[in-house]
Amino acid sequence: MSLVVHHLNNSRSQRVLWLLEELELPYEIRPYQRDPKTMLAPRELKAVHPLGKSPVLTDGDTVVAESGAIIEYLLDRHGGGRLRPPRGTPEALRFTYWLHFAEGSAMPPLLMKLVFDKVLSAPMPFFAKPVARAIAGQVLKGFVMPNITQQLDFMEAELASRPWFAGDEFSAADIQMSFPLEAASQRAGLDASRPHLMRFLERIHARPAYHRALQRGGPYDYARVPAAS
Repeated sequence: MSLVVHHLNNSRSQRVLWLLEELELPYEIRPYQRDPKTMLAPRELKAVHPLGKSPVLTDGDTVVAESGAIIEYLLDRHGGGRLRPPRGTPEALRFTYWLHFAEGSAMPPLLMKLVFDKVLSAPMPFFAKPVARAIAGQVLKGFVMPNITQQLDFMEAELASRPWFAGDEFSAADIQMSFPLEAASQRAGLDASRPHLMRFLERIHARPAYHRALQRGGPYDYARVPAAS
């Protein structure tokens, strides 16, 4: 086995490190740093995958991109049945749902909020500022934040009936869901008013494998979330 994680600082690739630590698999990290001005990934990542984004996993000659695909690949090839509910069970269906929900539904409005927040604070000619900021404000108020609120309410209700997203047992779906919830706690209003989600974050941040991944991956701002009351 020659697993290599092409790891970008402060990115979704932290989840892959965490999964590998949970599975106790040997792996190598090849670190990349964001451009301090643009916050984009460096061009060197394009030598690994044409889109030049992280995470990317290489396993010998096999190259796998996208967090969800990497998680499924690692579980299929190296998981040994761990961190995944038995196939054909209701928990397995929920596992698949949340594995895809994280990037397919949860992340788009969070990314939109990040973009429009930057528009609100970006320097621009004085004559353009009122128009640009009015448009950004209306998009945030009328579309982005209502979607984020609806999704957080939905996730809060789901965790009211079980401790983990797939069921009673921790799974890789929880690893996949960590990033949107950490991002929401940083910039989209997730706080103690949703206690089940905050307790979820407290539980994952207390896991020894999570801490080992932080030690190996380096600074990760999203791990700093306020404690639930």
